[in-house]
Amino acid sequence: MALSVVILAAGKGTRMKSKIPKVLHKLANKSLVEHAYDTAMGLGAEEIVVVYGHGGEQLKKDCHHFKAKWVEQKEQLGTGHAVQQVFNDVNLENTLLVLYGDVPLIKVDTLTDLLNDSEDKVALLSVNLNNPFGYGRILRTEAGEVCGIVEQKDANDEQLKIVEVNTGILAVKGSILQDLLENINNNNSQGEYYLTDIFALAAEKNIAIKTSQPKDSFEVEGVNNRLQLANLERIYQREIANELMLSGVALADPNRLDVRGKVNISHDVFIDINVVLEGNVTIGEGTNIGPNCVISDSIIGENVVIKANSIIEKSSVDNAVEIGPFARLRPDTHMHENSKAGNFVEIKKSEIGKGSKVNHLSYIGDTEMGANVNIGAGTITCNYDGANKHKTVIKDNVFVGSDTQLVAPVIVEENTTIGAGTTLTRDTDKSVLVISRSVQKTITGWQRPKKS
Repeated sequence: MALSVVILAAGKGTRMKSKIPKVLHKLANKSLVEHAYDTAMGLGAEEIVVVYGHGGEQLKKDCHHFKAKWVEQKEQLGTGHAVQQVFNDVNLENTLLVLYGDVPLIKVDTLTDLLNDSEDKVALLSVNLNNPFGYGRILRTEAGEVCGIVEQKDANDEQLKIVEVNTGILAVKGSILQDLLENINNNNSQGEYYLTDIFALAAEKNIAIKTSQPKDSFEVEGVNNRLQLANLERIYQREIANELMLSGVALADPNRLDVRGKVNISHDVFIDINVVLEGNVTIGEGTNIGPNCVISDSIIGENVVIKANSIIEKSSVDNAVEIGPFARLRPDTHMHENSKAGNFVEIKKSEIGKGSKVNHLSYIGDTEMGANVNIGAGTITCNYDGANKHKTVIKDNVFVGSDTQLVAPVIVEENTTIGAGTTLTRDTDKSVLVISRSVQKTITGWQRPKKS
C-alpha cells in the first residue's frame, strides 16, 4: 500500500504565548512537528506534505532538512480546508494519512494498526476518555457503525455524554477524500470546514468506516499551551526510562533522567539523578554515571566512571576511564583506556593516551598526549596566540609538575620531567629535567605594610 502523509502545521498557537510557531516548540529537544515527521518516515511514507500557515518561513527554515513538500494554507478556514490544499501535490491513488504537527507522541505501531485493512475504507483513530470535554464525539448507529462526528460546540446533551472521541487522525484513499471534502460545508458554530464532516458523508455513501484506538491516550494528546507541553515531556521521558530499565539499565530515579536524542545503552549501566543525554549517545556495559552530568553526541566505553557534575560533548571515552567530578570534555576529545580527567579539568580537541592522568585544575587543548603521562595541578596548554590555535605534543611517560604552562607549538619528548612552575616555550630532549623559575630570595627584617 503506497502511503502519502499530510502533516497539518498551520496553526498560530496563541495559547503558547510565544513568538515561535507552536509546532516549533520542542519536546525532548526536538520540535513537535519533527516528531510527527519522524513518525511519517518510520511508516515508510512515499511522500510527505506539510501544510503551513503562521510563521511559515521560520518553519521551513528550521525544518529545511525535511524530505517533504510544503503547501501554504493562506486562510485559516478549518482542518477540512487545510487538507484540501494538498490535493495538487499528492498522489490521489495513494492512501492519505492525516497527522498533526502538534501531536508529537503518536506511535508507528498505532498508525500501522490504523492503516491495516483500510483499503477503500475511511480509517479513523478514536480514543475513549474519562473527560472528553472539548473533543468531537463519535456517533454510532445502533449496530455500532460510525455514522458521524459532532464537535463539542455543536453537540446536544445526549451527545456530550459520549466518551469515545475523535483524535483527528485518519487515513483514506486520496481520491475518496477529495470527493468527500468537496461536499462539506461550514454551517457550524465556528464557520469552518471540519475534516470530521466527511464521516457522515461517508456513511451516507455506504463507504465503510474502520476505527482503531491507541494503546495509550497520551499518544493522541495535542499541545496548545506550555503546561500541556510540559506534561507530554514528562510522559515521553518516563516512557524512555521504562524502556531502558527493561533492557537492563539501572536508574536511580526514572523520573529524573532526560533523553534528548537517540541512545544506545548497554546493560549493567548505572545512571544517577538529573542526568541529561543529548543527541546520539552510546554507553558501554558496566559504566557508572554520577548525578547532574550532561553527555551529548558521545561514545562512552565499558566500565567508565563519570563522577558528578561532569559535561561531555562530542567526545570518545574508551574503557575504564575516570572522569570528574566537575570535569568537562569539549568536542573532539578522545580519552584512551585507563586515562583520567579529574575535578575541574577541561579538555578540548585532544588525545589523552592510555593510562595518562590529568587529575585536577587543568586545561588541555589541541594536545596529542601519549601513554602514562602525569599532568600536575594547575597545568595549562597555551594553545591560542590571539589569532591561531597551535598544537602541543606530549610523548609517553612524561611528568609535568604543578602550575606549568606549555606554550604551543611545543613538543615534550619521552620520559621528560617538567618541574613545577615551569613556563615551557621550546621543544625538549628525551629523559631530561626541564625547569624555569626565578631564584627564590629571602629578605630578613621585612615589615608587612600597615593601614594608615
